[in-house]
Amino acid sequence: LSPPLALQKIGLQLRATLENITRLRAEGEDFRWYLKLKCGNCGEVSEKWQYLRLMDSAPLKGGRGSATMVQKCKLCSRENSIDILSQSIKPYNAEDSEKFKTIVEFECRGLEPVDFQPQAGFAAEGAESGTPFNDINLLEKDWNDYDEKTKESVGIYEVTHKFVKC
Repeated sequence: LSPPLALQKIGLQLRATLENITRLRAEGEDFRWYLKLKCGNCGEVSEKWQYLRLMDSAPLKGGRGSATMVQKCKLCSRENSIDILSQSIKPYNAEDSEKFKTIVEFECRGLEPVDFQPQAGFAAEGAESGTPFNDINLLEKDWNDYDEKTKESVGIYEVTHKFVKC
């Protein structure tokens, strides 16, 4: 039996250019974090995007609690897990624009995120007006709209990301 894999925390950092917008955030328990995950034991990377949601929970073997996702590697059969640390989810604000900021942390035991694809489910608000913008989809890495209150265009551009060890 191979020893249990070490627990590591990995942060997902976002960088974007915000125009007249603030508090860009992952909204709700059902928000889907689309990731490609790598097995820490054999290095196999999932070819399909997999999503994690706060509302999901799976038991860990041997009564060690639960994680957002528990998965057996197709190649080496290791049981790996990854957990969203709910208290680590942070909004990306106007003052963060064009800088990398950690917006969520994952507790990883043998499953390591290697790629992230922002999709639907983000929300934000007008920087001056507080106008809510819901169901923002960042799949194209760019999004724009119009703020009726301030008569200004709003946008999120050049969305990019990286993973950091926490």
